[in-house]
Amino acid sequence: MLKRRGSMRPLLLILHILAGTVGLLSGTFAIAVRKGSRLHRASGNIFTVAMITLASSALCLAIMKSQHGNIIGSIITFYMVSTAWLAGRGRGIGRLDLAALLVGTCGAAAIIMLGVWTIHHPDKNAPAAMCFFMAAVLLVAAAGDIRMLACGGISDRGRTTRHLWRMCFGLFIATGSFFLGQQQVFPAFLRGSIFLTILAVLPFPLMIYWLFRVRFGKAYRIQSQAHPTPIFP
Repeated sequence: MLKRRGSMRPLLLILHILAGTVGLLSGTFAIAVRKGSRLHRASGNIFTVAMITLASSALCLAIMKSQHGNIIGSIITFYMVSTAWLAGRGRGIGRLDLAALLVGTCGAAAIIMLGVWTIHHPDKNAPAAMCFFMAAVLLVAAAGDIRMLACGGISDRGRTTRHLWRMCFGLFIATGSFFLGQQQVFPAFLRGSIFLTILAVLPFPLMIYWLFRVRFGKAYRIQSQAHPTPIFP
């Protein structure tokens, strides 16, 4: 069993690196191009597949290495990206939405328990503050899921908001993990610099920009009225 784990780890690491590279490139492209366009849909689908692969491989590696922080990140990434993709499809509520809610609530509960545990047993890979912050994000997202299920659906405006902020948060986890968590791959003069920090948090200002543009821009408002279903298929 140990030998099998040892042979699987390099393959998972290669898959993780490849998925992360594709995810960063496709996510950057998706957030830069016009929302609802063919380029946006194509790059968004590639980003979704890459990030789910990234999260799945990261979860396996984190379990093998007992890295609690990466377990948290992989669960949130998988949940955020998958629910954002479902929102972008513009279809009715189905079993996948119920399954996503289960993942979100169970993930939040597990992360809260980990946060309580780290208060008494400090873990540099998963500090308590990070655990509670990530759990709060998951709970907010899960509350949105519950509201959507209770109302039997979601409006075009709410669906657009749901798609954008969850995709951008998933991209933030990828950029933060790379630009801040893997600084050893950068030249020495860049390590610890504000430049890498800006690149890590860049999805947030871009998210705010697109939320305002999509929700209040005339072109997107007309498009939503003409095609009231899949703005982000």
